[in-house]
Amino acid sequence: MKFSVVIPLYNKARFVEGAVRSALAQTMPVHEIIVVDDGSSDNGPDIVRAIGDKRVRLVTQKNAGVSAARNQGIALAQGDWVAFLDADDWHHPQLLAFLAQAHAAHPQAQVLAAGFRCMDEPDGARIQAWEVPAAAPDAELVTDLRTRWMKSPPFFTGTVAARTELLQRMQPCFAPGESYGEDLDLWFRLSDQSPIALLPVALGAYRVAVAGGLAGAHAGTLAPYLQRMRRAALQGAIAPDRRHTALWFVAQQEITMAREQLTAGNRRAALGWLYKARYAAYGRRWQLTALMALCLPAELAGRWQQWRIRRADVFAQQGTQP
Repeated sequence: MKFSVVIPLYNKARFVEGAVRSALAQTMPVHEIIVVDDGSSDNGPDIVRAIGDKRVRLVTQKNAGVSAARNQGIALAQGDWVAFLDADDWHHPQLLAFLAQAHAAHPQAQVLAAGFRCMDEPDGARIQAWEVPAAAPDAELVTDLRTRWMKSPPFFTGTVAARTELLQRMQPCFAPGESYGEDLDLWFRLSDQSPIALLPVALGAYRVAVAGGLAGAHAGTLAPYLQRMRRAALQGAIAPDRRHTALWFVAQQEITMAREQLTAGNRRAALGWLYKARYAAYGRRWQLTALMALCLPAELAGRWQQWRIRRADVFAQQGTQP
């Protein structure tokens, strides 16, 4: 198996060398690393050039966004598989080798993935490899990613690889101009094309709280990919056996929006989101949120939701579910 690693780069000079070197340090040698500089104004491109490894290819473009940068990398990829890595994240040395083992166990899977760790190291500190098993554990074959994702996010961009042929056939893979949910959009569309071989081991590091990061950028609106997902389900563009879970998945995100509005004391807005999420009205989560919106005083509803958020954070830190 030949892996091409695609790294979009925009003003991440203090991180990019660590990202590239983590791809170079794989126990299964990488075929190529394509760094697409999206019009950086810092010295990140110079740092990439100075690495001096013939497997590293730097491509520059005018600033067009992370989606355009990743699409450019996919178009140029010459390996059999494309693995993704953002310029401020990190690959465990065993990632590609373990993904190859997962594919050997599940050759029908055209998408491979693994778990991850969150790192709160915004200053660019070097990430140290953690201990993993000597061989890849048994992979879970995921046939309905939306259902699996609602349990907990099983992977992130830096621990996914897909067949190059499939990606190039789906171009543009990442929605041009979008920078929130554009990755999830692709993973769900890929999962409609192929099962995913998912390794239950952390093989990548995701940096949180990095300036310029995109987490939380939705600002109270439903991400475009969720709107497209609902339209695709209603119009029959998603296979019948996945249509229900697609609509359910979108509704769950709208329930989350309703709860955010309750936390902010906006009861009317919360009810508006619940109305949009009515597809899930027979579910316990929708009904509990509706009860809060209709029956509890706004202040108590907000406090209750804040308590749930804090409780969820504790469980997330412990690696369990509330």
